[in-house]
Amino acid sequence: MNHRELARKIYTVSNIRGNFVLRSGKTSTEYFDKYLFESVPEILENIAREAITRIPKDIDYIAGLELGGIPIATMISHYSRMPTLFIRKQAKEYGTCKCAEGGEINGKRILIIEDVVSTGGAIIDGVAMLRKAGGIIQDVICVIDRESGGKEKLKEHGLNLIGLFTKSELESAT
Repeated sequence: MNHRELARKIYTVSNIRGNFVLRSGKTSTEYFDKYLFESVPEILENIAREAITRIPKDIDYIAGLELGGIPIATMISHYSRMPTLFIRKQAKEYGTCKCAEGGEINGKRILIIEDVVSTGGAIIDGVAMLRKAGGIIQDVICVIDRESGGKEKLKEHGLNLIGLFTKSELESAT
């Protein structure tokens, strides 16, 4: 499946209309339901294959943010053979009390994987936890950049957003 075909499929499957409150608190009449594209094996596989071509050099781990980034990171890991971390929204309060499951992060270069980025708030929160634990994070790959200021906000936190698709690109593919 080529890039444009994948864009069309993602848009067709996951774009829904209505009134939605986003994580940022902003409202939108358009929503990309990531679970609708993540639950289709053919789409998820092609997203992973596209993401692999954009992985920066010298990465130690692929890291999926809870919950939407985890299926994507797992699939990228499967095809790239790179190890995966699973990043919680907050550290467990029992057992190992970790914010990241799957490996030791201190001193490791970690690539964040996210589904849809609006303002980047969830990424900033996750990266702050990982950096506090010694992780080195510079890059983020997302499936959809909603073009809502997230790229600029992430840059303020020393993060480079690599979007597989922008909202505009998905709309023009239909």
